[in-house]
Amino acid sequence: MKVFISSDMEGTAGVVDWSQCQAGQPEYEYYRTLLQAEVNAAIEGAQEAGATEFLVNDSHSRMQNLRPDTLAGNARYLSGRHKPLYMMQGLDESFDAVFLVSYHGSMSTASPLSHTYNPRAIAEVRLGGTVVGESGINALVAQAYGVPVVLVTGDDVTAAEAEAVCPGIRTAVVKSAVSRFAAESLHPSVARELIRDRAREAIAGLADATPPRIALPAALAVRFRNADLAEMATWVDGVRRCEDPDEATTVTITDDDPLRLFRRFITTVLLTRDIAE
Repeated sequence: MKVFISSDMEGTAGVVDWSQCQAGQPEYEYYRTLLQAEVNAAIEGAQEAGATEFLVNDSHSRMQNLRPDTLAGNARYLSGRHKPLYMMQGLDESFDAVFLVSYHGSMSTASPLSHTYNPRAIAEVRLGGTVVGESGINALVAQAYGVPVVLVTGDDVTAAEAEAVCPGIRTAVVKSAVSRFAAESLHPSVARELIRDRAREAIAGLADATPPRIALPAALAVRFRNADLAEMATWVDGVRRCEDPDEATTVTITDDDPLRLFRRFITTVLLTRDIAE
């Protein structure tokens, strides 16, 4: 039984500031160990329920945050930048389940360190009219390959966002949002035990799990932080400016293929990154 794990970092218990999850900052080395422990807890829980093979896609920042020699379950480790499928690189139809570990909420929420792929460019994303974060957008890839998303770990806001797109998903809420830069976190050992339990339950209940059921054709409405970014996004084939003059910073991407829709979105993220930064 194969499990695909996409690991971010902002959703780790105790993380509430960018300095805690940016390489080179004084606190980063400590908080990366907490992330590593949460990833391992998810793997260990899945193993207890019968999972045998794991691929961990390091999806935070420069995507080289974990220590491969201390990954549980002899997991394979996918790291490094410029991945075509970004946070979902490596997923295919051979996997039985998807875990989203240490995820955060969308830019428009009070989830600690909330953003949607690029906080300097993207203000909000809606999928079929529903505000989504990275969990909802990444679910498009899981749907394309027919793999259920069965676990998300992070704060309470993130859990609610994931449940809206992936009904039945197990959630390990390791902290409660107070503001975008504050949260009440479980003790790290308690957080890891919760993640381990939910991962075990997710794999044990896999027979009843289904892939995301996003209605197709699906539409992503992406609101950028300024009109220049929205205009640049239209350089991607299939991306259209919103006709409403009050929505000058919004583009829409519509497709009946969830994987192609995801790829177009990622292309707009990469294309607008330089001008935003």
